[in-house]
Amino acid sequence: MNKFLIAGLGNPGAEYDGTRHNIGFEVLDAFVKKHQAVMHSERLAEQTEIRWKGKIFVCIKPTTYMNLSGKAIKYWMQKEGIAIESILIIVDELAIPLEKLRLRPTGSDGGHNGLKSIQESLQTDQYARLRFGIGNNYQKGKQVEWVLGKWHEHERDIVQTKIAACVQIIESFALEGLSAAMNKCNNLTFGG
Repeated sequence: MNKFLIAGLGNPGAEYDGTRHNIGFEVLDAFVKKHQAVMHSERLAEQTEIRWKGKIFVCIKPTTYMNLSGKAIKYWMQKEGIAIESILIIVDELAIPLEKLRLRPTGSDGGHNGLKSIQESLQTDQYARLRFGIGNNYQKGKQVEWVLGKWHEHERDIVQTKIAACVQIIESFALEGLSAAMNKCNNLTFGG
């Protein structure tokens, strides 16, 4: 059975629930719910395992806080014996508009502390990441407030539609491979 590590990034704690920065957690929760699994507190992460169509999905939400995400990714990769090409990281992205998603095989951390931590822990940027556009509609100097802020009412429909699309992209990544999943994902536009 092929084994995949699917990691949604975010910060633990109720004060971060529903914030733009925690969209990785929300996507992972939706994937886990669709497959009727339950997350459990494990070492460095909330974790569960899903078996579906001959694949094993090791799903984690690191509990290390965003800027130490790499510690949890590395631990679960090694513990489960998962190859780097079978990892998918789900993360918020300021540089992408709300209407878009981007799936990439590699890339820089783009100033994202979660990706920076993963790159430092794994000593490579050669892992797939699904970047959930959160837009950058904030005033100068207000980036932190934007990222850690909750979604506006008028954004919620697009966000829910994109979360559902992300669940399908995770499945496509495992069943059809990264290239096919990228072809499906990167041309999509939501709302607007």
